[in-house]
Amino acid sequence: MFTLHPQLQKDCIELGRFDLCRLLLMNDSRYPWCILVPEREDIREIYELSPADQLLLLDESVRLGRYMTAEFRAHKLNVAALGNMVPQLHVHHIARYSHDPAWPRPVWGLDEARPYDEEGLRAMQARFGLLLEG
Repeated sequence: MFTLHPQLQKDCIELGRFDLCRLLLMNDSRYPWCILVPEREDIREIYELSPADQLLLLDESVRLGRYMTAEFRAHKLNVAALGNMVPQLHVHHIARYSHDPAWPRPVWGLDEARPYDEEGLRAMQARFGLLLEG
């Protein structure tokens, strides 16, 4: 049975689900930052997914990336599946801007996250609700 890694539960807010992946929002209002987590038990690497699930992950990642780039008018979209701290397979999608606090460096470890306030979270849930409905 699939369970979400405790660190992802702590750091993220669930926005919804695609066919394969759970869609999470990193609770850091400095960046539009989503994470796709395939709902498969004991998967650490993309190649461990079945060929059909690999294609579905790619499709969902492309769909999310295209949406985030357009919706947030990102200068660049960072997509990464690192897993050094959280071994469960998860794929980060981060909208980046040449004026963001970390640019051009990675966003990890720069400063403490700034959690969303209620209004900001509702706005993000509404924005991603459009993607999940479509």
